[in-house]
Amino acid sequence: MQEQRETQYLVISFSHKHIDLTLREKLAFGDEEKLTFLRKLCECEAIKEAMLLSTCNRVEVYASVLDTKVAREYILENLESYKHIPIATLRECADIRLNQYAIYHTFSVASSLDSLVVGETQITGQLKDAYRFAYENLCCAKDITRLMHYAFKCAARVRNSVDISSSHTSVAGAAIHMLVAKFSQYGESLDSKEAVVLGAGEMAILALKHLAKYDTKITLINRSLQNAQNVVENFAQEFACKVEIKPFSQLQEVLDRADVLVSATGAPHSVISAEMIRPSTHKRIWFDLAVPRDIEEVQIENLEIYKVDDLQEIVTKNKQQRQENAKDAYEIVEQYTQEFFKWLQTLSVDPIIKHMRSLAKDSSLKELDKAIKKGFLPSEYRQNVEKILHNAFNTFLHKPTIRIKEAGESINSDPIIEAVKSIFDINDEIVMLNKYTCEEYFTESKNTKQS
Repeated sequence: MQEQRETQYLVISFSHKHIDLTLREKLAFGDEEKLTFLRKLCECEAIKEAMLLSTCNRVEVYASVLDTKVAREYILENLESYKHIPIATLRECADIRLNQYAIYHTFSVASSLDSLVVGETQITGQLKDAYRFAYENLCCAKDITRLMHYAFKCAARVRNSVDISSSHTSVAGAAIHMLVAKFSQYGESLDSKEAVVLGAGEMAILALKHLAKYDTKITLINRSLQNAQNVVENFAQEFACKVEIKPFSQLQEVLDRADVLVSATGAPHSVISAEMIRPSTHKRIWFDLAVPRDIEEVQIENLEIYKVDDLQEIVTKNKQQRQENAKDAYEIVEQYTQEFFKWLQTLSVDPIIKHMRSLAKDSSLKELDKAIKKGFLPSEYRQNVEKILHNAFNTFLHKPTIRIKEAGESINSDPIIEAVKSIFDINDEIVMLNKYTCEEYFTESKNTKQS
């Protein structure tokens, strides 16, 4: 009989804290590649479930595993194969976390404590999208669902209890703030500038919202004209000015006039080549917020191009105040990490089955004692009747025991186990949260990154 191995949580992280933009670009995943990679991971016997988060600032694998060493090496080997990065480089750069450290890291990411812009709101949505993607493609089930449920719960508590945000709660917001500061240094403002936003995903939408606060002429360009039109229609009330939509075929013409460019597509390669960037007599400031980068590197007069990692200038401002507030947030993360493991213990079916059998035995012996005391049964028959009762409740509980064990392996196990606990009045220190299924995260409206 094969020995049953305990499920453990594993996170392998490559983030802005440990690796530069060049390596993050190489590690970045598109949706099609992401699905192929996740399915490959799930072929490993040591990996039960897997989820992949790929953003401009991080690429992370979240997994429930049966053998941490085998799972870790399998993930790194496949990253080497898919991304053509030497495994020695991956081992050196990877931040590998296990069990409580993996949970703590996950909750910190969800709560935006590990973000480049601490307190930015975009990461929670990105994590929900990553979970939804893995779940809908059958790459994760019970284990990751439990983890994500608690991560989103922790993030909500941090967001509602602690002010960890600067005035810029997104990478795009920080970029526009830096843009304003740069023009101010030259004695200019954003007002009356011609701004171009390239892309129609969440980052581009946030850039549009921030640019709309100024008296700026804004042009939106996207490969899919329909997606661009949908963005303007859906967010028209939030845009304080008219946004002009132009087809991707006019990109060159628009670039020649653009004082400001915010590029945030999901393209797997650059979309603005060096040849497309022409000299200009007026000052231009462009932001490339995409990973991989949208704009090829070029040195040209009167043009400054900033990328995601350059936002560190904004991030460090007021850092001391945010770090002070973040202490309370980290305490919440620590609390939820501890509660999560206590909660997992209440979901084990073995103690429930044991308690059910104990209740059956105690009830049987209690009635047997009553029968002997009242003279319904001679005391010398006690041992034989006790055996009969024992066999009777074992027979009665046989199928329920099998069904409960089967339910314990199902993604729907939590509400089933809670119902059993309620029926048999089995109480725990931590009350199980029987109402969640993470359905709320499937029904939420979301902005899919498009290009």
